[in-house]
Amino acid sequence: MSIPLAGLTTDPRYTTRGGLHIPANEGVTKWFSGDVYTVRLQASAANGAIGIVEASVPPGSGPVAHTHASEEETFYMLSGELEFLDGDRLFTAGPGDIVFVPRGIRHRFKNVGVHAAKVLFFYAPGGAEGLFVEGGDEPQPGVQVQPWGPERFDERMLGMFAKYGVGALPEE
Repeated sequence: MSIPLAGLTTDPRYTTRGGLHIPANEGVTKWFSGDVYTVRLQASAANGAIGIVEASVPPGSGPVAHTHASEEETFYMLSGELEFLDGDRLFTAGPGDIVFVPRGIRHRFKNVGVHAAKVLFFYAPGGAEGLFVEGGDEPQPGVQVQPWGPERFDERMLGMFAKYGVGALPEE
């Protein structure tokens, strides 16, 4: 069955292109604090609505506990396992699991397994993904990503955290 939609096939309000197609091999890949992040969709390309990052998290790696001032963050686990901190609760997420973290809530993830974990994360609204693009290192082919030491979290990096609304918090 079809429903006639008179005028919708020629009206420019409905025929102008506005969507995005991002092929699988595109994005900006950066090393950031021991992880490999590929920013697949930047907020600037999506009217600010969303930012999407594909992450590969080696065993033992993951960010420090932090908050986001302006964005909700949703994680979709593709492979492996990550231990999540959500406020004061610890739990493990695996393939197919979804983790939603509201803005302002302390959170982090850490790979406590033996294989790299793959995860997609979504910022809504987008923008926080710019921290990886601006503050990350260029990947080196054939070299394993290295964790960052405390010296990397200098005034420049702390300034970027502030710019992107990221607050690093100690775990108790």
